[in-house]
Amino acid sequence: MRTSKIGRVLLKEELPIARMLLRIALSASLLSAVADRFGLWGAPGQPTVAWGSFSKFLTYTAVLNPWCPVSLIPILGWFVSIAETLLGIGLLVGFRLRLVAQLTSVMTMLFALAMTFNLGVHAPLNYSVFVCSAATFLLSAVAEIDSEQT
Repeated sequence: MRTSKIGRVLLKEELPIARMLLRIALSASLLSAVADRFGLWGAPGQPTVAWGSFSKFLTYTAVLNPWCPVSLIPILGWFVSIAETLLGIGLLVGFRLRLVAQLTSVMTMLFALAMTFNLGVHAPLNYSVFVCSAATFLLSAVAEIDSEQT
């Protein structure tokens, strides 16, 4: 696909800004979810609080992963919490952006599919999990374009 000279100039100027804004928004989503499960957004039951405690998050983890033995749910809960934290920080600072964005895309797609199969498709749509997955996949592609231009 050919792009006009003006289009290429706009793309070159706007792409870094769009990429930065996307990195910040996706990072904030991941880090906010982790903050919620540790009660940083409020106690369980408060408006806009999904979990409010790690024990409530582990209960939700068990719902989304009925195949997982109950004794392994805490390990899975900690694993995804640490992964979300590291990926959120990686997106924010732009560390190995293509890889971090790809890993985030896969993780969020797995989350969206688990939500779909165990809660119905309405749940991941309400929380824009498919959008997060697609956006991080797009971010990985944009990171590739940027590396080719430099």
